Amino acid sequence: MSLFSWWFRVPFWQRVAGAFVLGALAGWLLGPAAETWLQPLGTLYVNLIRMIAVPLVFFAVVNAVSALHGQQSVAALGGRTFGWFAVTAALAVAVGLAAAFVFAPGVGVQLAPPADYQPREVPTPVQVLLDIVPTNPFAALAEGRILQVIFFAGLLGFALVKLGARTEALRQLVGQASEAMIQVTRFVLELTPIGTFGLIAGLVGAYGFERLLPLGNFVVALYAACAFHIVVVYGGLLLAHGLNPLKFFRGAAPAMQVAFVSSSSFASMPAAIRAVTHGLGVDRNYAAFAVPLGASIKMDGCGAIYPTLAAIFAAQYAGIELSFAQYAAILLASVLGSFGTAGVPGTAVVMATVVLSAAGLPLEVLGILLAIDRVLDMMRTMTNVTGQMLVPVLVARETGLLDRAAYERAADDPGLADDAPTGAPPRG
Repeated sequence: MSLFSWWFRVPFWQRVAGAFVLGALAGWLLGPAAETWLQPLGTLYVNLIRMIAVPLVFFAVVNAVSALHGQQSVAALGGRTFGWFAVTAALAVAVGLAAAFVFAPGVGVQLAPPADYQPREVPTPVQVLLDIVPTNPFAALAEGRILQVIFFAGLLGFALVKLGARTEALRQLVGQASEAMIQVTRFVLELTPIGTFGLIAGLVGAYGFERLLPLGNFVVALYAACAFHIVVVYGGLLLAHGLNPLKFFRGAAPAMQVAFVSSSSFASMPAAIRAVTHGLGVDRNYAAFAVPLGASIKMDGCGAIYPTLAAIFAAQYAGIELSFAQYAAILLASVLGSFGTAGVPGTAVVMATVVLSAAGLPLEVLGILLAIDRVLDMMRTMTNVTGQMLVPVLVARETGLLDRAAYERAADDPGLADDAPTGAPPRG
């Protein structure tokens, strides 16, 4: 019992960081065998957080829509949220362009694109809009189509509001189910250090470091751009809103760590919701639809920085001098493309395909970057998820849905303690 007490007394981020270091060491020592023996720990963890993501979002959104009705306009909150999604995406493109000029990742690269590389097929905007509406909501729930789940859950929430007292018992049941899923989320997130150990050990053992050397400049450029965007751009926006950036990063750290090791915004979503509400004081009802929405369409790493870097990489690799019109195409395609490819698997590759196509650059060059995509995806996803947490904090600050006392405490541990009841009045 004392061992478990000691374990839980260690701050969560330190447990995860220690597991990361031990996993990297184990992967280096065991080599490919680490993928066989230790990777299953990571796979099991990812399966667990994927398991809870859909029911967590479904019950939380139904509960949130009915709770926010009359308290705040859902349409107004959605408009502010979309506005900040677009602003931060544009800033991310600017950061990507600056990093590309500083690091010149495509200059001197001698690798040949794979002969069998096939560019990803990009759905039309009309098809993306049609895909938001599920033909079978149960299939959407089973297959984890988050945008479709949000649409159906929101519609059901509005129906409960419209029916009023006639559905009071059902509304209470949905609220209780949401509370139960939040508790399950707490349990699963406590396993993050074990999952981190397995994921990193398997990655280092199977990947090695030699594959990074030919494209090391691109890796450095992406990591530097994402780090700058997270620390300077996001930090600056927080300061402009009168919020301490260090408090934000402390509260957001658990979800950022999950995002980095899992390389999945969808898998990180339960941790992000938990961090935004429990760690940063955002009203739970608003966070319940803002964070899942961001997990589908808010992609500063995958949808803005990476495609911009990939476009400049392609131009430098092919010796193409970009015109002003091509730079404008890169900017517009990067900002708008992530909304247009919402919910499409493999967002980063699809977005890069969209941006290179818009700028008239050779798509085959993307095949070169696939060799290091898993390492790139870790930082891209952490940037995505950080932005998906930042925007709800900014909007909550602007609309009075931020509990300043909770933000200043900035809990960096998912914990097992109960939170304030859902729908508790916001403070500050």
